[in-house]
Amino acid sequence: MGRGDAFVHDAADTLRRWVREAGGCLVVDGAMGTELEAHGADLQDELWSARCLVSAPHLIRKVHLDYLEAGANIITTASYQATLQGFQSRGLSREQSEELLRRSVQIAQEARAIFLEGRSKGPYAARENNDGSTERRRPVLVAASVGSYGAYLADGSEYSGDYGRSVTKEALKKFHRRRLQALADAGPDLIAFETIPNKLEAQAYCELLEENDIRIPAWFSFTSKDGASAASGDPITDCAAVADSCSRVAAVGVNCTAPRLINGLLLAIRKVTSKPVVVYPNTGETYVAETKEWVVSALASAAGGASATDFVSCVGKWRQAGASVVGGCCRTSPATVSAIARALRDADGTADIDEYDDFPAVAVL
Repeated sequence: MGRGDAFVHDAADTLRRWVREAGGCLVVDGAMGTELEAHGADLQDELWSARCLVSAPHLIRKVHLDYLEAGANIITTASYQATLQGFQSRGLSREQSEELLRRSVQIAQEARAIFLEGRSKGPYAARENNDGSTERRRPVLVAASVGSYGAYLADGSEYSGDYGRSVTKEALKKFHRRRLQALADAGPDLIAFETIPNKLEAQAYCELLEENDIRIPAWFSFTSKDGASAASGDPITDCAAVADSCSRVAAVGVNCTAPRLINGLLLAIRKVTSKPVVVYPNTGETYVAETKEWVVSALASAAGGASATDFVSCVGKWRQAGASVVGGCCRTSPATVSAIARALRDADGTADIDEYDDFPAVAVL
């Protein structure tokens, strides 16, 4: 068996190992754009948070650090809406555009290094005892974010999956190919294909991972509006089966979806895959493409929205249903992630909570 074959065989197992080292569940960070705006960034731009790769990389680093301090095991790069096509439309060269993609990973790696300074070397945090020995090591990982083709269009179509008949699988592969390679070349621990709205784009991603021989564990996360299908209407089980069929995909799940829909989607996904399941919902609001605003839908309003406290009441159920990676998406914050991490940590009443008090709140299950 060659090195590449060994990686393919072990992709999901690598993620399972990280899950075990985290105590039973990995905590992923929350919204990037929401926090950048909270720090004063102007994101009224089709590049959205990717704009800050050019104008304010220090703010991106600060947001990463905030999430690490809140208890995240995984920080996702500010590359969700970063594309070669988007950067080049602003007058940047191909080389400059590729460098910005790599830079998104480097900024996250820098934030991790700052966070780990004085704790340990490499992608883990450990507590040092008085005798110089160390206890419990937890993963601190960087996931390179890959947004869908709809995210590049900046018209809200990542929430519909309606790209038109002219967008074929080959066209999607051509759009994503070099972007994916540039991100992979920067050496992230994971690649997060996020807010996938249809089965077609998932198929394109699978083929790209194979054709480009990407040896970095990936996850596929879909978005849903009805709790049964991806945004396009493709059954979530069909979409998850595509991810399951690709040995380079380590996990599959759902993101940027209302919390009230997560449990049903999680249970449906687990029917078609034994891979780890990742869930990181938004706060239940709906994105309005015309105004580029998030609004509280009638259902979300009736449910009272999804504050950090609401997430606490949900994550135990998601964990019991089989989620291995849990976090937040649009409109969530470090406070949300902290609540998620603490809820996971406290879910197992047999855990010795005092043993981990020196750590940022993480899963102890």
